[in-house]
Amino acid sequence: MSGHLLSLTSPVVMGILNVTADSFYDGGKYTTEEAVLARAASMIEEGAAIIDVGAVSTRPGAADVPEDQEKSIIGKTIALLHQHFPDVPLSVDTWRASVAEEAVRQGASMINDISGGTFDEKMIPVVGALQVPYCLMHTTAKPEVMQQHTAYTDLIADMLQFFGRQLEKLHQHHVHDIVLDPGFGFGKTVEQNYQLLKNLSAFQALGYPLLAGVSRKSMIYKLLDVTPEKALNGTTAVHMLALLQGALILRVHDVREAVETIRIFETYQHV
Repeated sequence: MSGHLLSLTSPVVMGILNVTADSFYDGGKYTTEEAVLARAASMIEEGAAIIDVGAVSTRPGAADVPEDQEKSIIGKTIALLHQHFPDVPLSVDTWRASVAEEAVRQGASMINDISGGTFDEKMIPVVGALQVPYCLMHTTAKPEVMQQHTAYTDLIADMLQFFGRQLEKLHQHHVHDIVLDPGFGFGKTVEQNYQLLKNLSAFQALGYPLLAGVSRKSMIYKLLDVTPEKALNGTTAVHMLALLQGALILRVHDVREAVETIRIFETYQHV
């Protein structure tokens, strides 16, 4: 990524940078250049290996954002970050091929697609043309309706079939640098999220690194009857369980705490 190989011999942290007013936890905090740069600098200092930039909220029920608006915000933000932090890999959180193209043009080196190539038929061919790493996530429908689509014949088997179909398409377009994200909270009930967490290691059979994106999500704060703001302790607990199940990338709001969790996990593993 960014001309550098990112080692996943040990788990790493992907820091979340939402430049939207509508995100469920930190919406509206990072809408100026100064705030964006300060947030990125803080995450890098705390140990983030990747920064994931998104300009569209994907929380349950979130409304869509016009393509031109997303492309403009993402392009400017990625260019700004790449100028100030040229050695830090930047990921773009988008399901639109045109936004992915603009982001890579401005310095992004990874595409993180919540739809796994299902919302925009141009995405997978574009990733093949750009030849950048791709994060393939599972969801059932667009964010505004995904929680109405939580019926599975068999959760894990259905998800493995989804990944198999999409991986075949990616391989047809010569995309091989792939990360798998099971999509915690995307078209899944609280109970299904924990079923997924317990069986996360099943996806290792597909042969690609696993990303866990659970930070402050409803599977934690609804279970604990708290707000997202009070869900850090629960997030840390779930991060440890995800690491024990084989996750190699933690996508997080709270970088320092996730880095500490990985350090404890690594020590535990190698005693």
